[in-house]
Amino acid sequence: MLGRPALRETRLPRLSAAACRSSFGTTSVNRTKYDATLKNLKIGKHTRVIFQGFTGRQATANAKESIAWGTNIVGGVTPGRGGEHLGLPVLPSVKKAVEVLKPDATGIYVAAHQAPAAIEEAIEAEVPLIVAVAEHIPLHDILRIHSMLKTQSASRLVGANSPGIISSVGKCRIGFQPLPCFEPGKVGIVAKSGTLSYEGRFFIPLDTRLHRHFAPALGRVSALASAAISLSGTGLVDGLKILVEDEETEAIAICGEIGGFAEMEVAEWIQEYRSRIGNPKPIAAVVAGVNAVPGRVMGHAGAFALPGEPDASAKAKALEDAGVAVINHPSRFGPVLKTLLSGSQTQSGNGIASLRATAAMQQRRTLHTFAAKRPLPRAWHQKVTPRQGTTENRRNLYLDRDVALDVLRQQDIDVLETPDNVSDSVQHLLAVSINRATSSPCIITSPTTSDIDEAARSFDFDYPVHGVPDLAPIIPDILKTLNLGEGSLVTLSTLIHQLVDLFTSKEAFLLQTHIAAPAPDHKTVQITHAHLGFDDAAHHSGKRQADIHALRDVSLEDAAEVSAEPDGIVYIKLGGGGGDQLGTADESHNIGTLVNGAGLAMNTVDALADAGGKAANFLDTGGKATSETVKRSFEVILGDERVKCIFVNIFGGLTLGDMIARGIVLAFRDLEEQLATIPVVVRIRGTNEAEGQKIIADSGLAGLYAFDNFDEAAAKAVELAKRSS
Repeated sequence: MLGRPALRETRLPRLSAAACRSSFGTTSVNRTKYDATLKNLKIGKHTRVIFQGFTGRQATANAKESIAWGTNIVGGVTPGRGGEHLGLPVLPSVKKAVEVLKPDATGIYVAAHQAPAAIEEAIEAEVPLIVAVAEHIPLHDILRIHSMLKTQSASRLVGANSPGIISSVGKCRIGFQPLPCFEPGKVGIVAKSGTLSYEGRFFIPLDTRLHRHFAPALGRVSALASAAISLSGTGLVDGLKILVEDEETEAIAICGEIGGFAEMEVAEWIQEYRSRIGNPKPIAAVVAGVNAVPGRVMGHAGAFALPGEPDASAKAKALEDAGVAVINHPSRFGPVLKTLLSGSQTQSGNGIASLRATAAMQQRRTLHTFAAKRPLPRAWHQKVTPRQGTTENRRNLYLDRDVALDVLRQQDIDVLETPDNVSDSVQHLLAVSINRATSSPCIITSPTTSDIDEAARSFDFDYPVHGVPDLAPIIPDILKTLNLGEGSLVTLSTLIHQLVDLFTSKEAFLLQTHIAAPAPDHKTVQITHAHLGFDDAAHHSGKRQADIHALRDVSLEDAAEVSAEPDGIVYIKLGGGGGDQLGTADESHNIGTLVNGAGLAMNTVDALADAGGKAANFLDTGGKATSETVKRSFEVILGDERVKCIFVNIFGGLTLGDMIARGIVLAFRDLEEQLATIPVVVRIRGTNEAEGQKIIADSGLAGLYAFDNFDEAAAKAVELAKRSS
């Protein structure tokens, strides 16, 4: 057993009796029941909102902002409490709040480990719209919640891990979207990435001070629903259905990214929509993650591809084929949609390259180059000691092959002792994972070991809220897709049940195996290879599965990537040589990137590639980065000797531009020696951008280039990197 710790049997806590009253299926009937709640997304001045966790610090701050903006918050819930808060009633339960306050929507502002129970309580109380903003909710808790949602037609969920939903026309915010980005307008956004949507919203609108070149009729975003978790309660198509029917929405922007099938579903839906509507609304889209590292979670919970899921390029191609104007950066939404609305450009997805030049012209063309005296040098140590007591920002745990096979053996699963002797031609793919299109667990099969084989199939099954799922109806079909003989049925059935049990008991998101039925009997199905992935949130948020996560071996991972985790930074090396990537590092990947937000970080890497450069890394400081986080990010980036230039691309939504600027100045002063030969290109837009640019201008630092325009900033970074190579 290689001396590894034995795995304890760990089960999820059961849902309440109300959640278990019926079997939870994925049939079209159940889907239709939940589809009946789409109308609940139509928020506005009429929407009566309550907050769960109302008296907490985060909820209080958000409620004050939202009320001042115009949101009709009528009270809230704090378990076991009563009285008033912010001059509004506090009720002890959601059920009581529904009786007294008659809300149309609830915003859930509690920690991740409390959020599943809060969502369940809201579903049982039949609140029409439930918005969950918490990150890091354990994935299997969300799977169970979807089991509840599918059996009812009263409540609609937005989230979790979502900025929420907002109507700037109706002055209703349920979430934490940065309010300076919103004014009444004609454009709606549906998004899987908060930061991409924030930047997209900023450039869509009219602001007479910053965007005089936009026509007043275009306005700012009128509505948004987004989610960035592996399983979202409301998807992109759901948002589109609302926006195309909304009389005040004249154009739509979509922010997509790797992970799941949502963008493919959107493309199919848009094709149908455009075929039946004589004058369809113009639609533009951006899809982040073209250059994402396969198998890695790129910053947030949903940003990774499971077996059989399309990559970002395939998604962009499908959208283009559906007639969507696909752009490569959210700053281009404004000019592209303006052109489409004017009727001067057909919405075919073609000609966007020519529109990029227009987009660049329409952004402010301001370049500041600061060359002045340098501050005094300070000591800096190449070896970084991670700070203790902070939250890790890892999104999953993958086990290497030997450890994965050992885990299977501990579960009494039949593993072939000499797998390398089995020909690839007689091996097959068998995996337990998640169907993000149906929000259900599924079994994936292929007669070969490839998940992109045309004969590959996916079989949904009901999430086992208690007991074991009934897999008997699908196992004969699985046997056929694997091209195994009838004599293998018994051992295949046993294996599938064992894998499903491991999937649920240890809260996995992927159990990918290769199987074979070798000689002499060709009836005993055994595993020859395993790639196992487990949900990190179950451990860090749910305080479960410590034994499985103790199997992580950081010595097999890139030291710099590991060292960034305790600071809340997601850092992934690109171009080989780091993390899960094999081979020698590619020296042409020489631009270090520092970005706030996973979607924007992926998109920055993609847009740099379009500009002729190659990013050395993906780095997401997190949506709420601090000056210290920015300085720490510089340290991590500078540890890569390939880096010849650093590109800082910050959109100030929740993250403030002046705070980022202070972090950059702090990094320059503390990392004087290392930055002496590494130029830094900074682009700060959004909240407090003027203050941030002034801090940089007044710093007197050489080697620092500040831009407003993304294209100019990217071109300068590419130029400087090539010059230094």
